[in-house]
Amino acid sequence: MSGEQAVVSVDRTRCAGTGLCAATAPDDLAVGPDGRAHPRRDRTPALAEVTEAAELCPMEAIAVHRADTGEKIAPTW
Repeated sequence: MSGEQAVVSVDRTRCAGTGLCAATAPDDLAVGPDGRAHPRRDRTPALAEVTEAAELCPMEAIAVHRADTGEKIAPTW
């Protein structure tokens, strides 16, 4: 996946604000003043980090898609 870009989205209605995502992918995800996660940028090359963050999210609130095709990368369930 070298050179690929991903788009990260957060379903803020599902987000419980645990902060696992922000700790796992701090360049791409943050917890805002409302206690909910949000993406820090439109696209990211940090596929390993954001994929792990999506897989770790206990509320399944994070989705990662390939920027060029829209194909879902994570979570895999």
